[in-house]
Amino acid sequence: MSLLHFSTLLAVALLTRAQTQLLPGSCSFDADSCGYTSDPAYAAWTINEEGRFITADSSSFGEKEKYVLVSPELELRDWSCMRLVYQISGSGSLQLHLRPEGENFDYVLWTAERPSDSWLIASVDLRNMSGAYQLLFEAKPSRGMGNSVAVFEIHIIPGYCIECNFEEHHLCGYSNQWNPNVNWYVGGSLARDPQSNLPDDHTMNNERGHYMYVDSIYAKRFQEVAKLVSPMTTTSMAGCLSFYYQRDQAIGNFFSVFTKDQLGHYEEIWRPDVYATSNWKLVQVDIKAPHPLEVVFEVAFNSARGGYVALDDISFSSEFCHTETEPAFDPAVANCDFEEGLCQYYQERTGGSVWNMVSVKPNVYRIGDHTTGTGSFLLTNTRYPSRPGYVGRLFGPSLPGNHKYCLRFYYALHGFMKLDNALALYIYDENNVAQEKIWTVSERSRDVWTEVEVTYLKPMSTKVAFVSICRNFWDCGLVSLDDISVTLGDCRVAAGPLNPPPGHCNFETGDCGYTQKKKVKKGHWLRIRGQTPTSYTGPKGDHTLGVGYFMYIEASHMLPKQAARLMSTELRGSTSPQCLIFFYHMHGSGTGTLSVLLHKGDKERLLWTRQGEQSVSWMKATVDYECYTRHWIIFEAIRGSSVRSDIAIDDIVFKKGPCKDPGDSVPYSGFSENFNEIEY
Repeated sequence: MSLLHFSTLLAVALLTRAQTQLLPGSCSFDADSCGYTSDPAYAAWTINEEGRFITADSSSFGEKEKYVLVSPELELRDWSCMRLVYQISGSGSLQLHLRPEGENFDYVLWTAERPSDSWLIASVDLRNMSGAYQLLFEAKPSRGMGNSVAVFEIHIIPGYCIECNFEEHHLCGYSNQWNPNVNWYVGGSLARDPQSNLPDDHTMNNERGHYMYVDSIYAKRFQEVAKLVSPMTTTSMAGCLSFYYQRDQAIGNFFSVFTKDQLGHYEEIWRPDVYATSNWKLVQVDIKAPHPLEVVFEVAFNSARGGYVALDDISFSSEFCHTETEPAFDPAVANCDFEEGLCQYYQERTGGSVWNMVSVKPNVYRIGDHTTGTGSFLLTNTRYPSRPGYVGRLFGPSLPGNHKYCLRFYYALHGFMKLDNALALYIYDENNVAQEKIWTVSERSRDVWTEVEVTYLKPMSTKVAFVSICRNFWDCGLVSLDDISVTLGDCRVAAGPLNPPPGHCNFETGDCGYTQKKKVKKGHWLRIRGQTPTSYTGPKGDHTLGVGYFMYIEASHMLPKQAARLMSTELRGSTSPQCLIFFYHMHGSGTGTLSVLLHKGDKERLLWTRQGEQSVSWMKATVDYECYTRHWIIFEAIRGSSVRSDIAIDDIVFKKGPCKDPGDSVPYSGFSENFNEIEY
């Protein structure tokens, strides 16, 4: 880095510190590390001899795989924003993690992998939290000469990262999308052209302040566009976005404000109702952002005489600015696992109930529910075998319009000769008029719970309807439905099976860091999708999707009493109770033993075990345990007496305990004597 560039950045930092209230966790690395320490389990960060930054250099890697810098314990009760000045030289990555007190896993807040020959600025929102936490900076410079990751400054300030008065040189992380002819520039200051008709700054109300502006003077083509883009929000937020603007000239420019999500989808949230403003005008617009997004200020010009647009003092409040704005609501009102009833779902009263809530005891012929393997779910056409046919509609609760929803549910089919109309999903309006069919079953699920994801958006209040139609009894079978959930946003963005949170592993994208020692005389855990190769043992599909991946032991590759051990990544340990949840599948006449062990130091402790055939369903297990120091969890499967001894696991979750759902924590082994029993 050049001396001139370093001096400039130093001056900026001194100015910033003078103007901004810094919160605990901030550090400029002048003389010390402000309580930040290197995790001794990894390579050590180094403060530059002249101060001003801390670095992780590949030349001092040794045998360590990364550098981890840990903040002092923080308690920030109000929403705050971290501005991070960093640089990745050569090749490498930098991640910011949040470590809540009492939890085994860290949450990734931000990631950077793009190298640069100068310092970069990142903005990361830090939500208000009720408990203490720490921030972790994880650097992974690639091995080889010239690769390093450096942190110059960490500033934590009150408020939201999208807020900005443009008085600081870093512009709060706002960026101009460069255009050859029209761009956003910093306006104000005493150095401006005295002939300019640009306004004074709004913040200070004089010539010394700064704002952003875009001018048409260099516009050459019709619809020349300039875009000013906010930092990407890093957590969900809803409230009032405020800003001030001025527009010059009566013709020739168009000013709009959009939001842009991670998929690149734009949504206009505001445009002016007047053409020119001689004074700064306040705008307040409500935003609901369940997922990360950017705010884009866009100006388009028709000619070089299109005037200018100026922008200043962007702020945000968690309170909506318009009383008519619908308050933030929780779409979880449409969630239901049918363990306690139908929740807010209901069906037509004419002609008797087609959808019935049932449960199946563990057995080797018919699958139980998806939630636990032993709970309740909905089943169609169960009480009227003499009917020639039926139409069953299950309606959900009404949800407000103008929201994008992600609907997830699980279904299973049994005995259908024809799939036409077996199960479809419709959108109904408040007058019970069907608006659109948004999904229909297209292939057989082979008695496997299969996940469906549907994203939809309607301008009016709507409700979903699960519709099953049987026109001829001999062609129809049984439709099962379970675990309906609704979240805000597009399913491709919302956290789901392909984007699980920390501590969750569903094996869809890999082994999540689980390891095993593969020895010739030992069995091995295998990652597979679909049905296991040996008949009459193992699952037909995974628990997460029905068509996804899971881990299992293939008994035909092992000898009786051989064991396969799958070890988790290292867990930190905590003074708080911990909860382990997972799903297991033990079906087959020769099934052996599945155990969960806690490995600490050179000792192991048994936490949970099951022996023998349990069910043809995926069964839920919950395990409470305590461990104050670092440890590992081991899943050990022991092959039984015959090749029909496959054992599988899926959907592993570690979280802060105790486990609220008893699940399968009660000792149980074996299955119902009435193999085909359905309870209403």
